[in-house]
Amino acid sequence: AIDDKLHFTETFRFDFDFIEYDAAALDTAIQLLWLVAGVSYYKTYLPPEIDTNNARVDSLTSSFLQETYQKGLGEFFYVNNLAPNSQCTFPVNADPLTQMTVNNVHDGLLVGVGGGKDSLVSAEFLRDSHPNVATWSLNHRRQLEPLVKRIGLPHFFVERTWDSQLSELNKQGAYNGHVPISAIIACVATIVGLLTGYTDHVVSNENSANEPSLTYRGVAINHQYSKSISFEHSFQRLLGLTYKNGPWYFSSLRPFSELRIAELFVTKGWFHKYKGVFSSCNRAFTQNQNTLFWCGECAKCAFVFLILAPFADRAELEALWHDKNLLMDSKLESTYCQLLGIEGDKPLDCVGEVQEARVAMRMAQELYPELQKYEFEIDEAYDFRTMREHAMSEKIYALIESRSKN
Repeated sequence: AIDDKLHFTETFRFDFDFIEYDAAALDTAIQLLWLVAGVSYYKTYLPPEIDTNNARVDSLTSSFLQETYQKGLGEFFYVNNLAPNSQCTFPVNADPLTQMTVNNVHDGLLVGVGGGKDSLVSAEFLRDSHPNVATWSLNHRRQLEPLVKRIGLPHFFVERTWDSQLSELNKQGAYNGHVPISAIIACVATIVGLLTGYTDHVVSNENSANEPSLTYRGVAINHQYSKSISFEHSFQRLLGLTYKNGPWYFSSLRPFSELRIAELFVTKGWFHKYKGVFSSCNRAFTQNQNTLFWCGECAKCAFVFLILAPFADRAELEALWHDKNLLMDSKLESTYCQLLGIEGDKPLDCVGEVQEARVAMRMAQELYPELQKYEFEIDEAYDFRTMREHAMSEKIYALIESRSKN
């Protein structure tokens, strides 16, 4: 609610059979989702005071929420010309929670599927290396069902419906903009894990998600903050001090660059396997969309085409965009200049690092002489195949590293 005058209702529907779950653990997870999902309503008028009502907020939860809101709304502050260091203060009203032991959890990996190539690489890495792997997704069931069927693992669907008043309020002048959606998804996955018994929630956020999109009033703004390793550490700490034996959260692709993931996706045959049922275009998964497509106009499409081009068959790649070659599209020249760091800031989209975009373009220039018009320098020390930092267990890391080499 805002000032007890505007009241909002958001609904989550978990469309699968539940195990005999731990009620106390579930209640704690649902409360956290309620607090994090509130960011979509908080941003409408940015109230200076937050009242969590009967929700239990200790100092750790308060710090987590403040950081997630403030950094996760960075792009929102930038787009709306607001102070980027605005504080989102959550009052502490409880002593630290005693770490709880969760009943009915087992050693299982729950891989989040968003429809794109990254989560498919995670699923393929883990499916033959772990005895208990399942997938789950939030919304867009119609688009994702063919992909889920192709993956062939147990799957859990969740539907989220946010309050329809938001769009009307935006028309009336309420603030609008990007929210840390991946933080909301992380909280939903914790609930899915508790309802199904799977211990670990696996996301597919790569090293590239750590690079800020731009600097605004001296503050680094990252469109992908809730996909960054900073958020990953923050959420892990909260979960670890809340639950003794799970649930857990980590990215299986954190050590990789986007370009390396694209190489693996193609060279291991997964591009061909999932051709026609996957899309990394965010426009295909916006509200009210129910078909799968690649728009061929956004920065995400431009970047994905670029990093796949050095490895994929040209005809097969162009077929995804109805026989269109995005590297040759004059309308995307300015987008590629942004991706390459030649002019302007990186696009506010889920795209990779400038250095890996440059390496990919250099590789593409060997295939397409017309691309020599893009002039840039490459850091000789940069190697897109180098494994970077991660926040997964050493056991899972060893498994991922081995699968990436074999």
